[in-house]
Amino acid sequence: MPVDQSQPRPPQRTVEVVADRDALTYVACELVTAAANLAIGLRGVFTIALAGGSTPRPLYAALARDPDIDWKRWRIFWSDERCVPPDHPDSNYGMVHQVLLSQPGVKPQLVMRMAGELEPEVAAANYEAIVRELVPAAYDQVTGDRPRFDLILLGMGADGHTASLFPHTPALAEQERLVVANPVPALQTTRLTFTFPLINAARRILVLVSGADKAQALHDVLVGPHRPDALPAQAIHPVAGQVTWLVDEAAFHLIEEDMAE
Repeated sequence: MPVDQSQPRPPQRTVEVVADRDALTYVACELVTAAANLAIGLRGVFTIALAGGSTPRPLYAALARDPDIDWKRWRIFWSDERCVPPDHPDSNYGMVHQVLLSQPGVKPQLVMRMAGELEPEVAAANYEAIVRELVPAAYDQVTGDRPRFDLILLGMGADGHTASLFPHTPALAEQERLVVANPVPALQTTRLTFTFPLINAARRILVLVSGADKAQALHDVLVGPHRPDALPAQAIHPVAGQVTWLVDEAAFHLIEEDMAE
């Protein structure tokens, strides 16, 4: 499915490069807790959408160990999910529950998982309704009635996908729905995922990228030609917020080599 191929105006984007995955976890924890404290100070609650995958797992473990987090002010959601039950090994919710939510003292105000065990279209529609009900919109000229998360955590695959927005899949063209069931023929499956209208309404987006296997995709996404249908992560473009790409040196090395030439 085609998406808008016109070059967007530059987002409020920063790229922070750290030495390795341990440093990435440390800095990510600092950024997440700072965003939480700011949101709680301004609005009394912190709404966050979590990412799946292996990269954020150490971050969730680090957050579980932080004694200063005011969990009762946190409202936790997910940006994507596999179409499996919550106790399935592939469940994004299941991973977060294991390393974060089941830990002593971690008792958020609200935990809203995507129901991957339901029929995908039903699960997506239900989750969109939940997000609209529980995540306030700003009703401004830029984001309109779209809910505005305080922070959305994302990763990026070696193919340039983010959340469950994979290359050349129907969800990339979605302009109205906030959560959809996205068929992914390359994986012979369907995923539940936020769409870019919801992602890009967030106040803050944090994209975590780690490992040499992501280096080519990161190079192409950040400094290559604008091809968001082939490289969905290029469409991370907050319309009234900020995006931080937090990457380790292994993922950044091709960009670094370009800069040195």
